[in-house]
Amino acid sequence: MILSKKEMTEEDIKRQYITPAIESKWNRSHITMETQITDGRINIKGNYVSRSKPKRADYILYYNKNKPIAIVEAKDNKHSISFGLQQAMAYAKMLDVKFAYSSNGDGFIEHDFLTGKEREFSMDEFPSADELIDRWKEESNNGSGIEESELKIIDQPYYSSANTYDPRYYQRNAINRSVEAISKGKKRLLLVMATGTGKTYTAFQIVYRLLKSGLKKKILYLADRNILVDQSIQQDFAPLEKTIHKINFAKDDPTTITSHEVYFALYQQLSGSEENEDVKDDNEIKSKFERLFQKDFFDLIIVDECHRGSAKKDSNWRKILEYFSSATQIGMTATPKETKYISNIDYFGEPIYTYSLKEGIDDGFLAPFRVINIKTNIGDGWRPCKGQTDKDGEIIEDRIYTNSDFDYSIILEDRTNEVAREITNYLKSTDRMQKTIVFCATEEHAERMRKALNNLNQDKCRECSDYVVRITGSDVYGKSKLDYFISVSSPYPVIATTSKLLSTGADCKMTKLIVLDQMISSMTEFKQIIGRGTRLREKDGKTHFTVMDFRNVTRLFADPDWDGPIEQEDGFDPNIGIKHSSDSQPPANSQNKKFIVDEEGCKVKIIGKSVSVYDVDGKVLRQESIIDYTKSNIIRKYASLDEFILKWSKERKKETIRALFKEQGIDLEQLKADQQMEDVDDFDFICHVAYNQKPLTRKERANNVKKRDFFSKYSGVAREVLEMLLDKYADSDIYEIEKTEVLKLEPFTHFGKPSKIANYFGGKTGYLMAVRELQQQIYSVR
Repeated sequence: MILSKKEMTEEDIKRQYITPAIESKWNRSHITMETQITDGRINIKGNYVSRSKPKRADYILYYNKNKPIAIVEAKDNKHSISFGLQQAMAYAKMLDVKFAYSSNGDGFIEHDFLTGKEREFSMDEFPSADELIDRWKEESNNGSGIEESELKIIDQPYYSSANTYDPRYYQRNAINRSVEAISKGKKRLLLVMATGTGKTYTAFQIVYRLLKSGLKKKILYLADRNILVDQSIQQDFAPLEKTIHKINFAKDDPTTITSHEVYFALYQQLSGSEENEDVKDDNEIKSKFERLFQKDFFDLIIVDECHRGSAKKDSNWRKILEYFSSATQIGMTATPKETKYISNIDYFGEPIYTYSLKEGIDDGFLAPFRVINIKTNIGDGWRPCKGQTDKDGEIIEDRIYTNSDFDYSIILEDRTNEVAREITNYLKSTDRMQKTIVFCATEEHAERMRKALNNLNQDKCRECSDYVVRITGSDVYGKSKLDYFISVSSPYPVIATTSKLLSTGADCKMTKLIVLDQMISSMTEFKQIIGRGTRLREKDGKTHFTVMDFRNVTRLFADPDWDGPIEQEDGFDPNIGIKHSSDSQPPANSQNKKFIVDEEGCKVKIIGKSVSVYDVDGKVLRQESIIDYTKSNIIRKYASLDEFILKWSKERKKETIRALFKEQGIDLEQLKADQQMEDVDDFDFICHVAYNQKPLTRKERANNVKKRDFFSKYSGVAREVLEMLLDKYADSDIYEIEKTEVLKLEPFTHFGKPSKIANYFGGKTGYLMAVRELQQQIYSVR
């Protein structure tokens, strides 16, 4: 049977009409079909993690592998010719493509982004490759056309091998925009790409294409952390290893150093400082440069993490860039900064390309996250009693201490222990081997937190003493473990306590838990810290991560511009009522002394938790109480009480029930303790939380069984064993009596081995049947 065009599917229309029309004008090697653009957003819904469908373009037409120039979207013939044009235009803007087309098999409609014009034409009038490429060349650059110098770099392919992947669409955009701008003589460029989106890989491809085209010959890559330099050389820049040199002022010989192509260096080495910007002797800095390099030696400088000191006008780092002012300079950052004193835009200009955290999450290239906000009984402030002294016998200054004081000007030992206990409970309820970063107020606080976590995880620390390690700037041992912590293949360390060292740059691919226990008022620093968890490693089991907040730092999510491309930090932000200042410090007490208060002096308890998750559109956070959050997840899985009871009766296993909560970061036992319902078993607690059922304690359920005549059908040892099992349930939980291993414990061993006890029931089958009947009796009354 021959179908009419109106009866055909979209695939039929493509196969019979659109594909032949395009392939008659374009070589197949310059066409890709059903091209996946994104991976599809990862959605966290209750305990279910799934991906949305990836975005796919029906047809992409290319000038060369580097440069797509047209998108074609197909629709079936029930739709108009122009029905798919807006979708094609959206994809075209994503891919930096200049021509967008839509077709339903009757004809095409074109949107030309270079002129803004739209036109409709027949199927056989689709523009040929030569025609469209000529139009692209002539209409580009506001009608002035593409010059030969620009075309030369466009023709230069990016690096490709069996061990590397082709650039993602946004990386290709950043690479193309950069090399094309440089070919046109642009001297200062700013690339803004969210943490985890491959800034260093993008930089490598830019460098590779510029070197191979001959447009640049000597390149300097600057970073402010040694680990960033080493990571870049060993990983993304590895294909250029034979031409790379890591600068060492103490050892380098000026007569031989000039033979390389790509140079890596720390700002601190070049400016004469280590981890600060205190060196002010311009002549000293100048002499270091001149000893090895003339001012015009480098023709390209890449500034990694340029939101840091390089943006300051009076920075020694800035002096490096000004010394090599003749070189083209590219600033790269996830969080550009704009303040009264610091400006990326002032120096580098407006970003040439921006790819934000929100875009990365929406596209499915970055991991989404949930936030657990935890409140303590002193979260709103703590005031010492009159005349109260600290551990040293000093009278504590009488005022209200808040989160801005804790661990800065006053140390509450029980608070540290309570935070460590909450972290440990979360890990025990999820995965104790998940990489965790605990951001602490100070290096001293990081050490106290390390000790508290060590003592709460002694079993794991016996297995490996590096289960929890302090990794801070002054800790030589901790810094030696940094490479192991960020390694995907190394299981230890699992928990890193830090203050500032891990807040930026370190490529922590497997971080699944970020704990905030320091005050953060700088949006830039906040974004950098969140960025430590955004890398995806699906094959290794990482699809999302959790932020655990003890200081209400995640209030910064309330800023509608928290994921914006440019950071404004000039002062008070009325949207969230805080001062954004990277230099702001918590208040010090008048005695300039840290009071230390022991557990008896201040008892700290967790009094509330809320879980925040993204709405589907990714723009705002939805907050729920931990109870409401738990309820919604149970009801999502079991719509009715009867459905849950049926599931319970079939699969009454601890692992099955607890699996409902594991991926949510919910410790069921802790939640029961918070609600003062430890004497209620999981069944009653879940029924109470999710279905508003009145809970019975285990002892009440056990007594109800004793009031009936259930035991009358058994006698002797069999009856005694069942009565003991019921008492065991009343004291612990239902899971204990289900296990035959319980018969190996006191007081059951009084009757002999498990096999002998089973014989009192007529064998193992009879024993298991009796236990099932006992369980039914326990839950026969709701």
